[in-house]
Amino acid sequence: MGSQVGKLISIDFAIQFIGWIISAKFRTEKYFDLTGSLTFILLTYLSRNKTHQTLRQKIQCSCVFIWALRLGAFLFYRILKAGKDSRFDHMRNSPSRLFIPWMMQGLWVIITLLPTLYLNQKEVDKPLTQTDYIGWGMWLFGFLFEVIADQQKMTFKNNLNNKGNFINTGLWKYSRHPNYFGEICLWLGLYISSSHMLVGYEKFTGILSPVFVTLLLSFLSGIPILERQAMKLFGNNPAYHTYRSRTPILIPFINFPRI
Repeated sequence: MGSQVGKLISIDFAIQFIGWIISAKFRTEKYFDLTGSLTFILLTYLSRNKTHQTLRQKIQCSCVFIWALRLGAFLFYRILKAGKDSRFDHMRNSPSRLFIPWMMQGLWVIITLLPTLYLNQKEVDKPLTQTDYIGWGMWLFGFLFEVIADQQKMTFKNNLNNKGNFINTGLWKYSRHPNYFGEICLWLGLYISSSHMLVGYEKFTGILSPVFVTLLLSFLSGIPILERQAMKLFGNNPAYHTYRSRTPILIPFINFPRI
């Protein structure tokens, strides 16, 4: 099992390395998110039990496939329409700086997928339990939360009457980053659904999946960047400060100290 995961790690980082070379050569980040999504699909496919896939494994893989296809298509469409990703503004012309996000993407893919990779290599099966249904239910909740939040924001931004304004309607009324909340929920769900099949070190490394996603979005590549951008755009708008003070940054109805 360890050697199989090792091979998948090698494939993962090889893909990101090639992506970095292409990105650096053409000074573009247009294929960054799409590459990440396709890597999720490829590694999940390669990790499947080749002789016999259980119902649990098929559902788990389907959840990853559906999420990756949807998010990859959405982000690729968004960057084609916008022409660029502002996260790369200070690194687009620097190969050494570009190297970091590409390698971080490789780390994100493999750590996030750990519960699914472990589950896919199991040759024994157990009857479906309440844990499976709770996990898949949480995945569905998180997936729908993310999809709806993304669609609401895209619709808002496509409306010319909203130019220069910030979104504070729909799910965005209850969280400043509802799409990230959904993302965290769905990966936590996939860990829960696979947890009772994991043994030994798998339990401890598998839980890194939702933990890593939460830390990544909350403190590194997600919320801090978007919060800074929002303050630059709307910092002089009193209504935005009211929105910030009243609306939780991530979890609906739970307002932690402001970031």
